[in-house]
Amino acid sequence: MSQPVRTRFAPSPTGYLHVGGARTALFNWLFAKHHGGSFVLRVEDTDEARNTEEARAASFDGLTWLGLDWEGPGHEGAAGPYFQSQRHDLYLEWFEKLVEAKRVYEDGGAWRFRFERKPVTMHDLVCGEVTIDYTDESNTPDMVVRRSDGSFVFHFVNVVDDLTMGITHVIRGEDHLMNTPKHLQLIEAFGRAAPEYAHIPLILNGDGSKMSKRDEGAALGDYPKQGFLPAAVVNFLALLGWSPKDDSEIFALSELIEKFSIGAVNRSPARFDPEKCRWVNQQHLLALSPEEFVAACPTNATPEMLLSIREKVSLLSEVPEAVAFYLDPEFPVDPSALEKVKSNEQAGKLLEALAQNFRELADWSLAKDAIASTATDAGAKPGQLMFPLRIALSGRQGGPDLGSILQILGPEECLRRLERFNNLLR
Repeated sequence: MSQPVRTRFAPSPTGYLHVGGARTALFNWLFAKHHGGSFVLRVEDTDEARNTEEARAASFDGLTWLGLDWEGPGHEGAAGPYFQSQRHDLYLEWFEKLVEAKRVYEDGGAWRFRFERKPVTMHDLVCGEVTIDYTDESNTPDMVVRRSDGSFVFHFVNVVDDLTMGITHVIRGEDHLMNTPKHLQLIEAFGRAAPEYAHIPLILNGDGSKMSKRDEGAALGDYPKQGFLPAAVVNFLALLGWSPKDDSEIFALSELIEKFSIGAVNRSPARFDPEKCRWVNQQHLLALSPEEFVAACPTNATPEMLLSIREKVSLLSEVPEAVAFYLDPEFPVDPSALEKVKSNEQAGKLLEALAQNFRELADWSLAKDAIASTATDAGAKPGQLMFPLRIALSGRQGGPDLGSILQILGPEECLRRLERFNNLLR
């Protein structure tokens, strides 16, 4: 590529950052980084009636959380991001170019762009060749570019911004595909070369329906609250419509930058799978160093407690509940688990015998061995004792390795919990 790659993401600050918009930003960012280019953030905030500061902050915060940095000093010497609301004089200047070229005319106070009556073919990097025939004016009427109140429409400012910012590749959602031939006509009227276009597939729910604002996973701002890691969400979003040449699914950001290409973007819509997103997050949690995992956890539990439940959680938000039994001496006991233990006639005697053996242990690191010997002495299998012991120590049927629980709680607390549970059984 002779010209340095330059991509952009252009959100409208009228609502929260949708996961589809975040995916579009990511694809633009990855493409730019892969080619050693730059990524521009441009805020389409000309609709003053619908714009909100909260929505603008949601876009900035979401991109920052994902790690998608945009350029600092702007292409025109200004500081990024760009705001369309601050560029009205520039739009006036470019509008005059169309006036001078006699490509616009007034219609009821508004101004329309005069299409050339010919077929327009675009070569899309994802969708292939698309042609719109402008020969029939009744099907493709001249479009308004400036409203009667003097404001400019999306199509006009979008093209002017792309041209003045030196955008080389426009990567956007497939819902913009039919806008591009209009933009190509404008670009041709300005006598400029068009950027390359790539329209990426939409994101659908698992059932094939279009993803709405109310659907699970739609709002990017929910992901931090639910305990997702930014790197995991980036990984998952990259797989929505793109795939590498192999069967790999878990990537560090540096690997995504290295592997990403527009040619590997799928033509068909992507399906959003919440469980797959959780699984990807779990893999990223497991890839953290012990120190990183502990630092990321939203609780004051000890590192030993946290590391013992590491393989049992998919989200950081699950951590407090996973370690709660360690921190609460009077933790609740799962009623169904208690009934299961009560149905085992040997459980009470086995636990009492185990408590006695625990008291006599000189080396607590051998506590797990005492379980096996206690069961053997009673003519039972170790498994018949391990389940009741787990319920006695944690109140729940699943959780960390039993040996880890024993060592973390220590002899005094384990004996206290055993006595408490035996009282429940009695």
